[in-house]
Amino acid sequence: MRYLLDAPESEWSVERSKIETEGWGARLLSHQDEDGQWAGGAFVPAGFEPREWQEHGQPWTATCFTLSQLREFGLDPSSSRARRTVELIGAHSRWDEGGQPYWEGEVEECINGRTVADGAYFGIDVSSIVERLLGERLDDGGWNCERINGSVRSSFATTLNVLEGLLAYEKATGGTPRSREARRSGEEYLLERDLFRRLTDGKVADERFLSFLNPNRWRYDILRALDYFRSSAMLTGAPGDPRLGDAIDHLLSRRLDDGTWLLDWSLNGRVWFEVDEGQGKPSRWVTLRAMRVLRWWDSGPHRQARGSSLV
Repeated sequence: MRYLLDAPESEWSVERSKIETEGWGARLLSHQDEDGQWAGGAFVPAGFEPREWQEHGQPWTATCFTLSQLREFGLDPSSSRARRTVELIGAHSRWDEGGQPYWEGEVEECINGRTVADGAYFGIDVSSIVERLLGERLDDGGWNCERINGSVRSSFATTLNVLEGLLAYEKATGGTPRSREARRSGEEYLLERDLFRRLTDGKVADERFLSFLNPNRWRYDILRALDYFRSSAMLTGAPGDPRLGDAIDHLLSRRLDDGTWLLDWSLNGRVWFEVDEGQGKPSRWVTLRAMRVLRWWDSGPHRQARGSSLV
């Protein structure tokens, strides 16, 4: 209704209000602990054993991932349930890494980028986390959560996690000159690489960047990146950058005859419930994101794709 049908806010906001009481949003909220958290932890569930991560994958049921999913579902941040949730999290949730209060952020850039996105969306002052992220930007313009271990080159995934946070912060507050400049440099990092190429030789940096997953959690693919650039352009009024053309071409090439897109893969690890029919099957979430990206792209000035090969 909101992104594809141009329904007025008076109509789609009525549907949005149901997220709290119906469907997937209500299911996630039904698993919430009395102290506002999920699964008793900020990043991993209470009592989590590292062996489970090794054998079954990273768990996705704790507070940070559940809160991000509620944001992606579109839970109304002004609702009483949302306001109470973020208040309780601020009072009771502490990061596993060092016991920091939740809304003060963790130490890793990926986590902090998503925390900024969630906090800004739900009306929390996350300016201190933003300032930390601005100081952690690398010389090539992006971010890498392995910086603390000596990395001096940015990563696609970390950069996009931070960019999404900075964009949400800018939507909520207008941003600062430093945050807006950092966002531009992070965007340039991805654009210089056509969203998926190595800068050194122009080859695909990671084949999974060209496959679509949902939910992304912290992982990167070009659809997530394209959706970010759509949202960024809609905020600033800037036209789509021609360097998005190859990623757009790939997105178009993956559309099925019935107009849907497949879920190529999903992340292992415990979840509250699945939101897709399974890998290799059409995905409503992937299809929605792809359609709104293409609708935005096609609505702007004509863009001639460069037609370069993906191999």
